[in-house]
Amino acid sequence: MLAFAENIQLVPDGTILIHIAMILVMIWILNRTFFRPINRIIEAREKNKGGHSTEAKSILQDVSSKESEYAQGLLEARNEGYELIESGRKEAIAKKNAKVESAKKEVAQFVETENSELDKQIAEAENLISEEAKKMADQISSNILKSA
Repeated sequence: MLAFAENIQLVPDGTILIHIAMILVMIWILNRTFFRPINRIIEAREKNKGGHSTEAKSILQDVSSKESEYAQGLLEARNEGYELIESGRKEAIAKKNAKVESAKKEVAQFVETENSELDKQIAEAENLISEEAKKMADQISSNILKSA
């Protein structure tokens, strides 16, 4: 093998043009006989795949629209739930406030009646004490007059 390596010259000469011409002819022949049929087959596959691709795209769009509808419905249901909770809370607060007001009125009325009852009892006690004081004063004065 070393014998053949000594004969190889890497100096460009006129044969380089022949080599370039042969390469160009070989590319032209390969394009005509080999690459064109393969390219046709690849294009046909792309066209066939394109039909399935559009179907897949339409399915994806359908899924996307249904997903957005679902999300919108979920959001609306959640909002309705929050509104129901809020209205229930407002009703409960209104009932609580009404009960508190009613209890306040009852307590105020009870305090008023008890105060008036207490005033009556105080007046009766004062009258009773005043009568007892008069009786005692009469007794004391009669005792003093008897002893004198």
